[in-house]
Amino acid sequence: MSDAGIFTPAELRHPVRGTLVRLVHALVLVGVAVAGLGPLLWLVAASLGTTQDVLRDPMGVFLRIGEWQNYVNAFRGVDTGRLLLNTGLVAAGSALATVAVALSAGYVIAILRPRWAPLFSAAVLATVFLPGVVSLVPLYLTVLDLFGTGVSLQNTFWAVWLPAAASAFSVLLVTGYLRGLPRELIEAAEIDGAGPVRILWSIVLPLTRPILGVVALLAAIGGWKDYLWPSLVLTDPALRPISVALPIIERTTDLATFFAVLVVASIVPIVLFLIFQRPLLAGAGFSAGLKD
Repeated sequence: MSDAGIFTPAELRHPVRGTLVRLVHALVLVGVAVAGLGPLLWLVAASLGTTQDVLRDPMGVFLRIGEWQNYVNAFRGVDTGRLLLNTGLVAAGSALATVAVALSAGYVIAILRPRWAPLFSAAVLATVFLPGVVSLVPLYLTVLDLFGTGVSLQNTFWAVWLPAAASAFSVLLVTGYLRGLPRELIEAAEIDGAGPVRILWSIVLPLTRPILGVVALLAAIGGWKDYLWPSLVLTDPALRPISVALPIIERTTDLATFFAVLVVASIVPIVLFLIFQRPLLAGAGFSAGLKD
C-alpha cells in the first residue's frame, strides 16, 4: 500500500484547495527558515552595529549595519586568532584520535572477529547508555594522575583528544559499516597471504573513507563547540579554546565586539556542515538503521 497524504492528487488539483495547501506549505517553510536562520542573521547584524544601538533597539539592528571595526577589535583586542588556533587544534586532534580508535576497534570486531569480539562489542554498547556526567569525575581524576603513574595531562591537548577518542557511538558506527563490506574481499586477501595490517591498509581503509569522514566531521564539530570538559582540563589561558574563553570575553569587552567574536566562532562549524552535509546526513541515516 502506497503512502497517502491528507489530500489526494485529484483534490490538490482543485484551484482553491491546491492554492491553500501550497500557501500553508510556503508559510511553514518561511516559519522554519525564520526560526532557524533568524537568530544567526540577528547576531551578524548586531555584530555590525554599536552596543548602544543593540541595547536601545534590539530589532532595529538590521537598519544600522556598518561597524566593521568590531571585527578588527575582535582580533586585535581579544586575541581571537590564538583562540581559534587552539580550538582548531582541539577539533583536529579530536577528529584524528576518534577516527583512529573507531577504525581500530571496528576492524577488530567486524573483520578480525576474535572469540571475545561479542563481549567487547557489548561492553562498548553498554557505555552508550551511561550519562556523560557519571564518568566526569573519574575521568578528571585519571587526567590528573594517569593510571597512578603520577603523570598529569592537565593543560595539554591530550587531555581533550584522548577522552574524545573514546566514543562508543563512533565505534559502533564504523563497526556497522565494516560488517556491510563484502567478506569475499577479506577472504581473498587472506588467501593471497595478506596479513591483518595489509588488509586494513590496502582494503578496509579505502572502502571506509566515507564513514570515516562522517566520524571525523562529527568529532571535529563536537570538539569545536565543547565547553565543559575543556574548561576543566585546559585552565591555562594560553591553551583555552574559544568556547571556554567566551564567558570571559563577554565580561571584558563591549557587547558589539562580543557579538563579532560569536560570529567568528560560529563560522567554522557552519561552513563544515554546509560543505559536508550530504555525507553527514547519509551517515546519520545509516547509523539510525544499525542493527547488531
